[in-house]
Amino acid sequence: MTDTGGVLSKPYRALSIGIVSVVLLIAFEATAVGTAMPVAARELDGVSLYAFAFSGYFTTSLFGMVLSGQWADRRGPLGPLATGIALFAAGLLLSGTAGAMWLFIAGRAVQGLGGGLVIVGLYVIVSRAYPEHLRASIMAAFAASWVVPSVVGPLISGTVTEHLGWRWVFVGIPVLVLAPLALALPAIRRTASGPVDPDAPVAAFDRRRIRLALGISLGAGLLQYAGQDLRWLSLLPAAVGAAVLVPAVLGLLPKGTYRAVRGLPSVVLLRGVAAGSFIAAESFVPLMLVTQRGLSPTMAGLSLAVGGATWALGSYVQSRPRMEPYRARLVASGMVLVAASILAAPSVLIEAVPVWVVGVAWGFGCFGMGMVIASTSVLLLRLSAPEDAGSNSAALQISDGLSNVLLLAAGGAAFAALGGGTVGAGHGADAADGAAGSHPAAFVAVFVPMAVVALAGAWVGTRLQAARVPDETAPDAVGVPAADGTGLVVTDVVTDVRRDVLSDAAPDAMSDVRTDARADG
Repeated sequence: MTDTGGVLSKPYRALSIGIVSVVLLIAFEATAVGTAMPVAARELDGVSLYAFAFSGYFTTSLFGMVLSGQWADRRGPLGPLATGIALFAAGLLLSGTAGAMWLFIAGRAVQGLGGGLVIVGLYVIVSRAYPEHLRASIMAAFAASWVVPSVVGPLISGTVTEHLGWRWVFVGIPVLVLAPLALALPAIRRTASGPVDPDAPVAAFDRRRIRLALGISLGAGLLQYAGQDLRWLSLLPAAVGAAVLVPAVLGLLPKGTYRAVRGLPSVVLLRGVAAGSFIAAESFVPLMLVTQRGLSPTMAGLSLAVGGATWALGSYVQSRPRMEPYRARLVASGMVLVAASILAAPSVLIEAVPVWVVGVAWGFGCFGMGMVIASTSVLLLRLSAPEDAGSNSAALQISDGLSNVLLLAAGGAAFAALGGGTVGAGHGADAADGAAGSHPAAFVAVFVPMAVVALAGAWVGTRLQAARVPDETAPDAVGVPAADGTGLVVTDVVTDVRRDVLSDAAPDAMSDVRTDARADG
């Protein structure tokens, strides 16, 4: 495409408004549901299973991501996007009408399957429908679409929860699905439907990858169960879960991911480290404020509202062309901010510390996350050929979702082991009662390990560029143009990262690329 207009010019207007509206819906759901979750867990006598309400979503989303990548690469992103939105809405309705915590978690699992289909589908749409010079703008719009829900979502959700009940937060959102679905699908059909090469035969689904995806979801689910049921007998499902999970992960993520090999593997690893540590910690912030400091659900949610704006600001900062040479430093600095914010959050367990400290700390943490998440998304698109965009996007999102599952399971186990399950248990427990029976150490056991994980991400952030040396057959120079124009003729001295990585050699070609949607919800 050679169109020089913006993302709201006539060729892209309907598509841009439609897919940004989808992200807006996901953002509103994430902020609203997070605010209502503590009340829902207490009313359903499920505080001890609180982590499952989040990790159940991420577990099924792992399978959805792989399926969506396969589906989109072979038949285009229209099918997985439409199916994902429908499942997302169905899961919300199931959770909103649940009479028991396990049924509530089942609804979250259905919602997660839909979310996994949607997020990868959106990546593929951006890769196919927009020329490179417009990807920056549409991704910036994705990030910006989190700002309003971050401020308004907790306020609306808290008000609805307090006056109408938490169920209305879930059953009311699906109505909002219809408008973006009607607007986006026709535009996607015109611009990004079907395989990349319509004349090429459509490849069959890779059954091995599908089986591995099922293995990831099953293994993660068993580990979650073992982490919440702290008995010796739980070692059995934990062992089975690990035996199923490890080979599946190794088969689906780029080779060398968990050794932090330079280049694409480290990009995928960093996404998981950043998202997992931050989301696992953030999931417990509203519960801590409601049960430990007596805040209402509305005020607890609003304490994190500033994060939406600072996240978008972080995405904007890293997108500036003059920042491109310093991307590695920005990422490392962002992870340090994330670690510091997580470590600062449990300071409000001390009565003398004002609760606004959490809001300030989380604002800085979200600023760091904006730089990190956007950078990993930019690098992912840079290293992916169009026909591999679905599979590579799925790998990035698998790392994101799997780390959420595992770190939430670990945090939930630590929380339950130190008596966190007694926080506000029982129908009608109010904030004061919850605070009286709670164990502050249970929250510390969640936040401190997550801060350590985030700090490790600062080191991974220094390994995003593949180490390369000039090809021995090339002249005595830094490099010469490759015959196919993909970049310099070089030799990777660390791993066999695909040659698309060589586009890194000309960072100015991607200096416009900006941000990604806040994920995953």
